[in-house]
Amino acid sequence: MKIAGMGCRGSATRASLRAALSMAEAAGGRVDALATSPHKTADLAAFAREQGLFLHSVDVCDVVTPTQSPRIVQHYGTGSLAEAAALAAAGPGARILVPRVTSPDGLATAAIAVSADEITKGAAE
Repeated sequence: MKIAGMGCRGSATRASLRAALSMAEAAGGRVDALATSPHKTADLAAFAREQGLFLHSVDVCDVVTPTQSPRIVQHYGTGSLAEAAALAAAGPGARILVPRVTSPDGLATAAIAVSADEITKGAAE
């Protein structure tokens, strides 16, 4: 399963969110679901419905991520909200497929993680 973790500022528009998701999917392919922190679920719920994707609300604190934002570490206890949400929702053994990308206006981020079963399935093909 491919999960796109997403983060955003309160002022992010649907266009900001779509741009971030599109950039991530351009690099990693279509995702099966979205994920974010409980703090951002309200900001992303309508967007997820518009995309026809389930939105996972996951704890991101202490999830180790490939990229680091000092602001995100201070607020959420992880280096990247998008990467941490994707990893947490994709489950144990998940790996980042697409590291955090930022929308051109800087208001939204997305990253894609792939679940362990998807990694195994890809290796078998």
